[in-house]
Amino acid sequence: MTKRKSDKLKIKWVRSWIGCTEDQRATVRGLGLRRLHHVVEREDTPSVRGMVKKISHLVAVVEE
Repeated sequence: MTKRKSDKLKIKWVRSWIGCTEDQRATVRGLGLRRLHHVVEREDTPSVRGMVKKISHLVAVVEE
C-alpha cells in the first residue's frame, strides 16, 4: 500500500510562547519548531495530533 500526501501534517508556529508553561514549550520543541512562522511536516499519528491539540493556541495546521 502506498502512502498518500494526506498522511502528513504541515504544522506552522503562529503565536509566541511568552507566558506559556514549560511543558508547552517542550511540546513546541518536540514538534521540531524553531522560530515563529516556521513550518514542519510530520507524520499524521495520534501522538502528533495530541501534541498539536495541546498547543493549538500556538500553532496552525496548514492546508495546501
